[in-house]
This record gives sequence, C-alpha cells and structure tokens, in this order.
Amino acid sequence: MPRKRKLLAQLSALQNTSSFPQVSAVEQLNTTPGADPSPKSSKYFVIEKKNSPQLQEDFFNQPCVSLAKSFLGQILVRKLPDGRELWGRIVETEAYLGGEDEASHSKGGKQTQRNAAMFMKPGTLYVYQIYGIYFCMNVSSQGEGAAVLLRSLEPLQGLEAMRELRSASRKAPSRLLKDWQLCNGPSKLCQAFGIDKAFDQRDLTQDDAIWMVPGQDPPEEQDVVATTRIGIGNRGEWAQKPLRFYLRGNRFVSVVDKKVEREMAARGHSPGS
Repeated sequence: MPRKRKLLAQLSALQNTSSFPQVSAVEQLNTTPGADPSPKSSKYFVIEKKNSPQLQEDFFNQPCVSLAKSFLGQILVRKLPDGRELWGRIVETEAYLGGEDEASHSKGGKQTQRNAAMFMKPGTLYVYQIYGIYFCMNVSSQGEGAAVLLRSLEPLQGLEAMRELRSASRKAPSRLLKDWQLCNGPSKLCQAFGIDKAFDQRDLTQDDAIWMVPGQDPPEEQDVVATTRIGIGNRGEWAQKPLRFYLRGNRFVSVVDKKVEREMAARGHSPGS
C-alpha cells in the first residue's frame, strides 16, 4: 500500500533524529532517499533530552475544536518500562468544549477530583475509566474544562507489543488481532498503549513515558470529516453537533459516516485533492 509505505518511511526519517533503539521491523523499511525530517524551525517542538522532536505547549494551547483537528496526523509515542517504543498516528478525535457542552464531563463548569485534568494547562492528559474496566484518554486544550478525546490511532511501530498488551487485557483467548483492530477505538488504543489511570494529569510536554511528535504531510481540509460524536446518549442539540473529526479514507478509524462522506463527494471534496 503506497500510503502505508510512505508513512513508515516518514516515521523512519523522524526516528533517525532519536537516540532510542528502533524496532527491527522498522529498521528494515526502505526509507525514501533524502527524506526530510520535521522542520527544526517549527515553534511547536524543541529538541528535548529524548533527542527527538516533540510537540510543545504552544501546540496544545489552542481552542478545543482547533486542537481536535490539529491532532489528526500527529504521532503519539509511548515508551514502555522495558524500553520499547510504540508509535501511532492519530486519525480520529472528538472535541468536548467544557461548561457549555452537555456531553462533557465538565458541563456546567463542574470541577471534581475525577475531571480535574480538564481544568489544567493545555497538553495535560485526562484519563478516566468506563464500565469499571476500560480507560479513555483525553488531552486538555484552551477553554475552561475543555479537552479532546483521542478515539483512534494508526499503528506505526511496536505492533507486536500492542498485540501483547491488548491480549493481556482480554479475559478469554481470541484470534490474533489485525493491524486495523489494535487501536480503532478510545479504549482499544489505551489497552494497546498500556494507558491506565496512572497517566491521568500527566503533562505531554514533560513526561518521559508518553509524548507526541509532529507528523508529516498534515491533512488538508478536504481530508477531514466532521460529524457527530459517538455514544454520548441523549444530550439534545449537543448530540448532533459535528465535533468528531477523522481522516477520510483511513481504515483505522473506528466509525465512518458514509452520509457525510457522500455529501463531501457531492461538493467535489475528494481525499487528497
């Protein structure tokens, strides 16, 4: 698949600036000759002690909807205790706008011990548990109590480790998960990346176990689908607002909205045009 090979070549180019050991499967990829790593002049990253480009506070410090869209194409990195790194491209997000948003945990401006991270500085992780078993990961943005839910990732590196983590969290033996099944949902990506409540209130710009690096070739407007959020129940007009964003045509997205995609096609918005 040309697009997949291109992404992996770009990942290899990013990793060439890092001192961390690379997964052998990535080392064997044929990288694009002369591939240009992320521009060193970007205000959105600096060279940290990790010696790799990292998204900084200026990137996260933007309005919630803007951040939800800006996350698309960026790369989430998780360093496991054994030193292995997991890399995943963000392909689906949801925006939760704070006090006014009836579907938000911070609706009405209510701040609790559970949702405290939503009121912290932009770039703070808000991790909460659902059904007493699964976890979901959000990132705070500008705006009182506003945050972005990370819904789906496209796995790039460390897929076998992701399978191990997903398998360990499943009660009964099951078939080997395909690549597209590893992170295509908010709880699935938390399982695959080993994210639990211990990550709540961590700072993505300072943490040694989880951070983000800039992706290459950011999506164009016609590549992004805006539609309704998933599983928020009866929240009146807020249930109908187009606050979920995903990369059109990406098979790692959890749920596609064919109706909206058809409407985009009718307006002449074709992916990558």
